[in-house]
Amino acid sequence: MTSPRSVDPAELRAAVLAVSPWLDRAAPDPARPELAKAVRLSLRTLAADAPGRSVEVRVPPFAAVQCVDGPRHTRGNPPNVVETDPRTWLELATGRLRWADALEDGRVSASGTRADLTRLLPIVRG
Repeated sequence: MTSPRSVDPAELRAAVLAVSPWLDRAAPDPARPELAKAVRLSLRTLAADAPGRSVEVRVPPFAAVQCVDGPRHTRGNPPNVVETDPRTWLELATGRLRWADALEDGRVSASGTRADLTRLLPIVRG
């Protein structure tokens, strides 16, 4: 799990800008460290913006965070899980993709009553 330490907004913006051409489908895949940084910083920002432990957001292979206030998850499979790939996560985090569209297209797996991130997105405009 990644720590919900606060993220420098300028660092987050720079990380997202580094992968923005890829998100816009105007450039080839970014280097793995660049992609990992954008995913990790945006997830840490989500955890800081919505502190709690009732929802686990997973973006393999880079990171997972627990967030959203509510009943705390401590063992086993969490009752509220969101999982997606790095591109989809960053499209959601930057407002390029709406939550409802990602769900409808099967690009996000969300289970549990608290697993709707609509009100928390986008995290950064990219």
